[in-house]
Amino acid sequence: MRGLPSRQIALVVSLANLAVTAFALSGFNNDGSFNYELNLPWVAQAGISFRLGLDGISLLMVLLTNLLAPLIIYSGFNRDMALENRYYGLVLLMAAALNGVFMALDGLLFYVFYELALIPIYFICAIWGGENRIRVTLKFFIYTFVGSLFMLMALLAVYLKTPGAHSFAWEDLVAVQLDSFTAFWVMLGFFLAFAVKMPVFPFHTWQPDTYVTAPTGGTMLLAGIMLKMGVYGVIRWMVPLAPEAMHVWTPVFVTLAVIGIIYASLIAVKQSDLKRLIAYSSIAHVGLIAAGVLAWNKTGMQGGMIQMLSHGINVVGLFFVVDILERRLGSRSLLDMGGIAKSAPAFATLFMIVMLGSVAVPLTNGFVGEFLLLNGLWNYNFWMGAAAGLTIIFGAVYMLRAYGLVMFGEANRQTEHFADVDRKEWVVLGAVAALVLLLGFFPQLVFNLTDGSVNRILGAVQF
Repeated sequence: MRGLPSRQIALVVSLANLAVTAFALSGFNNDGSFNYELNLPWVAQAGISFRLGLDGISLLMVLLTNLLAPLIIYSGFNRDMALENRYYGLVLLMAAALNGVFMALDGLLFYVFYELALIPIYFICAIWGGENRIRVTLKFFIYTFVGSLFMLMALLAVYLKTPGAHSFAWEDLVAVQLDSFTAFWVMLGFFLAFAVKMPVFPFHTWQPDTYVTAPTGGTMLLAGIMLKMGVYGVIRWMVPLAPEAMHVWTPVFVTLAVIGIIYASLIAVKQSDLKRLIAYSSIAHVGLIAAGVLAWNKTGMQGGMIQMLSHGINVVGLFFVVDILERRLGSRSLLDMGGIAKSAPAFATLFMIVMLGSVAVPLTNGFVGEFLLLNGLWNYNFWMGAAAGLTIIFGAVYMLRAYGLVMFGEANRQTEHFADVDRKEWVVLGAVAALVLLLGFFPQLVFNLTDGSVNRILGAVQF
């Protein structure tokens, strides 16, 4: 690769990761067991191992990471960026840490990867971000770092109760029977870490400013992949390690998630900055994922699986749309737009497909996930399901409003000669649009992958 620009090297590496993931899919045993395990002693005296493995849930998250990484990297090819080699190096480090989070089967290793993922995104936002980037990024860092410390304390509390010489192995931690008092605090410690990362109301205040300030690639990494660490952590670590506290905490956690859905949706309706609008819409969508998963039934869990993948795809497409608009017009304000569909029909069509996926129109990827999540939440609590269902109405309001203001109406001096998508932009938006339709027509591809793992984890943890 000598002589290749750093962006091309990063793209080749990310495509190689995607190829390895596809190979792992081809020979995967989806019975719920862990595949492709690597287990090496790390600090053997303390029961710490470098242990990686994949079940259906893990592989879906690894697929999300390695599917989006090439699109995120390639989306930056139209931008000249200072210190480009460092930027793409940090993006690859971020992808490696995210893969580690989703594959780790040792509690301390999970914590290490979880914290490692924070380092590259901090520098991406702090170096290439926009106005007030240091203040905003510092707030983001403090929120996530402090939240992670609560998770570390919760891990240690369970670790010290493992028999014999103690162990951080996932199976050994899950096997511990906690008393109700300890389980109460362990689950709270995990939730504080994961609620910040998702984020769930009221731990979301770092998110809108960070998404708006971060460079487009950083926002895509945060919204498309990184926030899924929180939902994954709930499924893999929080609930299995402290199921004794589920009956106490689940009503509280689900209530907070539903409040976040309504709160973020109402704020999104009033936004004129398109990037901030999508940031608040992300809080609403992830709130629904969290609520459906925490309902802890198969319908909600499978809905959460496909919706994590779908939301990651859709939000990367939406933020890329914002990037195209901002580069062409020098503005993200909906008040400065209008009439773009006349001069850029291909852009209007691709934007529409991605927008419809976000709104959860039938036969798009968003529909299947939202339907199952609401069904699972409805089965858990009728009133919670009804309140969360408002996300469909609000989502249609703010996304259709935004699309109409951007694409229709009278063109102005800035938009009347708006250039249509070029080849590079076609590749990224075309791939996203194709995935929106593919998963909408064939959701069973995801369900077949995750069914065994979902059955196993639900069967092992009941309340």
